[in-house]
Amino acid sequence: MSPMPTMRAIQLQEYGGPEVLKVVDTSTPEPGPGQITVDVAYTGVNFADLKARGEGYRVPSLPYVPGLEVSGHVRALGAGVEGFEVGQEVAALTDGGAYAEVALADATTVFALPDGVDLRTAATLPTVLPTAHALLHEVGRLRAGESVLVQGAAGGIGTVVGQLAKAGGAGAVYGVVSSEAKAKYALEHGYDEVFVGGSGDSGDSARSGDGFAAEVRAATGGRGVDLALDPVGGDVFRGGLAALAVFGRLVSFGNASSAPPWQVGQPELYGTGLGVSGFSILSLAKSAPDALREVAARAFAKVADGTVRLPVTAEFPLADAAEAHRLMGARTSTGKLLLRVAG
Repeated sequence: MSPMPTMRAIQLQEYGGPEVLKVVDTSTPEPGPGQITVDVAYTGVNFADLKARGEGYRVPSLPYVPGLEVSGHVRALGAGVEGFEVGQEVAALTDGGAYAEVALADATTVFALPDGVDLRTAATLPTVLPTAHALLHEVGRLRAGESVLVQGAAGGIGTVVGQLAKAGGAGAVYGVVSSEAKAKYALEHGYDEVFVGGSGDSGDSARSGDGFAAEVRAATGGRGVDLALDPVGGDVFRGGLAALAVFGRLVSFGNASSAPPWQVGQPELYGTGLGVSGFSILSLAKSAPDALREVAARAFAKVADGTVRLPVTAEFPLADAAEAHRLMGARTSTGKLLLRVAG
């Protein structure tokens, strides 16, 4: 019997700081029915990876290989998979396991690359682009002339949202960031005005809710914004509500602060007709994969036609995943961070 093939991966066997990320040799996954394996070129680094490492966010059990998105070449096809061929360049959304030389994904979350998009760029797409598009359009239902408020405006999603909002006909686009350097970056990616705050809890979140809500009210002549996008939760979520105009909408898409789950009801919503929605690309991938593919197709087209660009601002070898986590955790990074596996 021939030995099982092995691969290098980054694994955590306990929760903690970046130092718990270890390089290991582990068995190479094989695709089951409806699945595809990908020889990974690049892996995207997301704040959700830091929450997985630090507190077990969406980790089913230990040991665990983190990572949610890759680009690379199709390695093998599981039974029943059609529309792909071995060696094809693809991007994929994974349910963990992306910090590795070979990643496993459901075929429904594997995407052929748009014309003109290389593998390095493709690794930035699977989580960020569909999320940004859905936040603004499918969930946020942005209309021309409306104003938008975005927490974490210099992060990966924030970078794309600013550009997509402008391309979608938004009026004023406001951002909230944690430093002056990030404010300068955000202003180069679609934002009209950026508020700088202090002690946010996400990779690029913001200040307390009361502070930025008052500034947003002042900037809009007391009116507030039509659409607010919040990945932070807690006080920042409540501040987003306070910053909404009459009939405004807030979309929650994360809880970077690790605050207790938000609750909102009649007293907060009835007075000015507010709406609150939620979005998770990982949840959509499981519950409505066809809808995810439709959103992803619309979002990827915006990269292919030049509407959106997402700069890769730092790149690390796979073995240096801990350094990538330290950089993102220090809240000084902008744009997108990648791990180079075989690119």
